[in-house]
Amino acid sequence: MGHPYVLTFTCADQSGIIHAITGAILEVGGNIIEQAQFTDVGSGLFCLRTRFESSEPDVALVRESLVQGTARFEPAITLRAEGTRRRILIMVSKADHCLVDLLYRHETGELPVDIPVVVSNHGDCRAQAERHGIPFVHLPVTPETKRSQEDVLLGLVDEHAIDVVVLARYMQVLSDDVCRTLPGRIINIHHSFLPGFKGARPYHQAHERGVKLIGATAHFVTANLDEGPIIEQAVERVDHAHTPDALAEIGRDVERLVLSRAVRWFAEDRVLLTGHRTVVFT
Repeated sequence: MGHPYVLTFTCADQSGIIHAITGAILEVGGNIIEQAQFTDVGSGLFCLRTRFESSEPDVALVRESLVQGTARFEPAITLRAEGTRRRILIMVSKADHCLVDLLYRHETGELPVDIPVVVSNHGDCRAQAERHGIPFVHLPVTPETKRSQEDVLLGLVDEHAIDVVVLARYMQVLSDDVCRTLPGRIINIHHSFLPGFKGARPYHQAHERGVKLIGATAHFVTANLDEGPIIEQAVERVDHAHTPDALAEIGRDVERLVLSRAVRWFAEDRVLLTGHRTVVFT
């Protein structure tokens, strides 16, 4: 049996791309198991995700074959040995439902990631993290400490070789500097069906407008609040009798599901950025 790899490949759409990729895979004794591709007409970008096996066990040599074989397309390439798990840092405030769900899915093997640390601006969720044997770092945030605490956060990202930061109902707005430092590497769950009801208290906003559907959105974080590229969304039907608290109770289930899907798809290299949009190979 060969060594399994996952490749993502993005470049300007043009002829000959598939021929070059398959040729490079063949050079390392590769055999394609699964492949999905899409051309985004708006951006003109070609996007591809491929799972393949290779007789070559050295990921660096496989990467070099792909880089050399496709250099003329000037692509953005990621290559991961399929057994290598993405490493995520979870940030949370007081509401623990998304955190608990991610930890459960991680423990059962449903979420194929490593979680080396949980960070919070409050101490409420310490027990949940430590119950799973995961270190909990308390970083209280005030206007005076925000910058220094974000420096600590970025230090943890480097120390633990974090691939993605997951905001599991973390209720602080990250600075523009953090967003620019980690582009495409921060996933947030927002408790509304974006672009509707951005910002604070979206369930109260929804109640005031008398909506009949509420939702949740997992998206990449950018400097523009709740406007990053969307990864996943879902909705649930509600009616006039639901109070804001009732909407929040219903919405928690939607938030858990949407965020876990987004994190899993990221971990499996199924999410590709194309400017302000994403291509998600589910």
